[in-house]
Amino acid sequence: MAVTDELHSLVKTMKTLAGVNLRQYERAAQAIDEYEGTIEAGLQVALQHVPEPSPPKQGGRRMGALIFGSDQGMCGPLNERIVGHAYRALGKLSKHRDEQTVLAVGERAADRLRSLGCPVEQVFDVPSSMSAVGQTVHEVLAKIQEWYLQRGIEVIVLFYCQALAVPMFRPRGMRLLPVDLEWVRRLKARQWPSKEIPTFTMDKTQLFQSLIREYLFAALFRALAQSLASENASRLAAMEVADRNIEERSNALVAEIRHCREYAITSELLDLVTAFEALTAEK
Repeated sequence: MAVTDELHSLVKTMKTLAGVNLRQYERAAQAIDEYEGTIEAGLQVALQHVPEPSPPKQGGRRMGALIFGSDQGMCGPLNERIVGHAYRALGKLSKHRDEQTVLAVGERAADRLRSLGCPVEQVFDVPSSMSAVGQTVHEVLAKIQEWYLQRGIEVIVLFYCQALAVPMFRPRGMRLLPVDLEWVRRLKARQWPSKEIPTFTMDKTQLFQSLIREYLFAALFRALAQSLASENASRLAAMEVADRNIEERSNALVAEIRHCREYAITSELLDLVTAFEALTAEK
C-alpha cells in the first residue's frame, strides 16, 4: 500500500502540473493573437507605400520544413502523429526529398523522422517553460533567415499540433514563406477603423521587412505554444486515466487486506473456540 500511495501522489502531482502548464500555454497562444492584430495593422499601413510582393516562382524551389514535437514522455502518440502527418504532406509537396531541408524541435520527433529516412539538419530543444518559448522561437527564426537569405530556400512550411478539447489535438501544417498574396491583398484593401491614418518616419522597405519578421515570430510562437499545450493536454488525459486505475487498484487492495484480516481474525476465534471446547470436554 505504501508504494501505491507514493505512486498515486506522484501521478496527482504530474496531473496538476500538466493542467497548470496547459492553461499557461493556451493563454500564451491567445495573447499572441492580439499581438498579431497589431502587426497586421502595421502591415496594412506599410502596404500602402511598398509594391506588392512578387508571386512565388513555380517549380524548382527548394523547401524547408519545421516540425514541432515533444521531448517528454507520457504524452501519447503526439510525436508519431505530427511526424507522420508532416512526412506525408512533404511527400505531396515535393517529389524529390533531397530538395527538402528539415529542422525539428524535439529529439524524439527528429528520431522518428530519421527512422523514416528523412534526414534532419538541426534539432532544437523543446522549451521546458513559458519563459523559454521566446528564445526558442528566436533561434528558429534565425535559422529561417539563413535558409531564405543565404541558401535560397524559398518555400518554408511548418507542422505542429493544435490543442482541442482535452485530450484531443490535431496535426496542422501551414506555409510561412512565401507570404500568401491573397492575404496581403485582403489586408491592403481592408478599411482602416478610424479617420486618422497612421504615419511613419523609418524607411518603408525596412518597416515592411521588420513587420514581416514580427509576423513570422508571432506565427512560430503560436505554433510552439499550441504544440506545448497539446503535449500537456495529452499528458493530463494520461494522468487522469492512471489516477483512476491507481484508485481502483488501491480500493481492490484495501478490500483484499480487509478480507485477509477478517479471515485471520475468524481463524483465531475458531482456534480459541476449539481449544475452549477441548478443555471443557477434558474437565
